[in-house]
Amino acid sequence: MSEPVAWAFMIFGTLLPVCHVLLSPKGGSWRPPEGAGCPFGPRVGWLIIVILLPFAGWLMFALRAGRKRAANAPR
Repeated sequence: MSEPVAWAFMIFGTLLPVCHVLLSPKGGSWRPPEGAGCPFGPRVGWLIIVILLPFAGWLMFALRAGRKRAANAPR
């Protein structure tokens, strides 16, 4: 693999998904909801997922961001 191709993979496969999660209005808040047991907010959680699983995490974010399940909806 040539060096420009490797840089392209780094930029498009890692940096752009992270920037999308950081800048997207559908990422949720930075702070956790009241009474949550986790110290991280939804956006921080998505950011961690995208950093650990770059393309797959971004795909999960893109498919799930903004959708909310009703509190009493069947699973």
